[in-house]
Amino acid sequence: MTHEATGANLADGLDTQAASQAASPVVLDVRGLVAEVQTPRGSARLVDSVSLSVAAGKTLAVVGESGSGKTMTFLSVLGIAPPAVRVTAGQVLLGGRDVLASTPEQLRAMRGTVVSMVFQDPLTALNPVFTVGTQISEVLRAHLPISAREARERAVALLERVHIPSPARRLDDYPHQFSGGMRQRVLIAMAIALGPRVLIADEPTTALDVTVQAQILELLTQLREETGMALVLITHDLGLVARHADDVAVFYAGRIVERTAVDPLFAEPRHPYTTSLFRSIPRLDEAPGTKLTPIAGLPPNLTALPPGCAFAARCDMRADDCTTRRPELVPAPGPDHLSACLYWPRLAADASPS
Repeated sequence: MTHEATGANLADGLDTQAASQAASPVVLDVRGLVAEVQTPRGSARLVDSVSLSVAAGKTLAVVGESGSGKTMTFLSVLGIAPPAVRVTAGQVLLGGRDVLASTPEQLRAMRGTVVSMVFQDPLTALNPVFTVGTQISEVLRAHLPISAREARERAVALLERVHIPSPARRLDDYPHQFSGGMRQRVLIAMAIALGPRVLIADEPTTALDVTVQAQILELLTQLREETGMALVLITHDLGLVARHADDVAVFYAGRIVERTAVDPLFAEPRHPYTTSLFRSIPRLDEAPGTKLTPIAGLPPNLTALPPGCAFAARCDMRADDCTTRRPELVPAPGPDHLSACLYWPRLAADASPS
């Protein structure tokens, strides 16, 4: 096979991919996903009936405290959750294919080509004993019938695409020779190497300074716009959500408790947990010295969830039936804004102009 046939221009390939995505807008559709783990204290639902979707060219932000099920949901989607975690219910459609019904070989073929993931710690995600060029080339050659020379050429093009200076020279450097931000760019280059339809970024700016954080998020947004891929941004940073997301899913205790577009979420949140998150972060429009309001208490033990709302013990607007009735994710009030709160209309009333 010739270089022209197998090593077609990377940008042309991504343009073709973007056109294909435009014809099929929803590229990732998760329906009722349940993932459990057995512990000495009993079974724990790490992912509890999660349903969400993301369309080509859009960014879905997934937010919540540590341990809320954000990352585990997408590890389960990719089939790379820890061995002790079992997916016991649900359906995951990725590019129209049911992931949970796929064989291990089919899953391996889909990773990188259909969906890729950027992990939060690039130093541990990259192999310290191989150059970055070798690692990128291995990704390419594992899926494409190309020579080592062609893989190297593509690796240079990928490093250039993620704005690493002198890419041909840096290709032979080892991960420890890159800064934290540059290592994250290398991971992004590996993730987009095969033109995935969905890119999952798990806390991609952890441990980076503010300037580098902004650069990484701008890069991800640029790549999404250029290729038409769907972007899932797993984060706890609501500032990043406001600037870069189209839609938001708020996780708590393994469940989605609020889901809507980014503007309604910030303007009119419909779940007490969401409003508590907003109260716990500083605002530029508040007077200097204004105290933040931390969320009281601790997240519940997933092996012993209360019969009602999992957030009830920490909620300042709970009622008696909040501890006995489990709230479902329902329209609040329209189908584009969902809330798992029995009393979301109170929040709506508080947000209404007097």
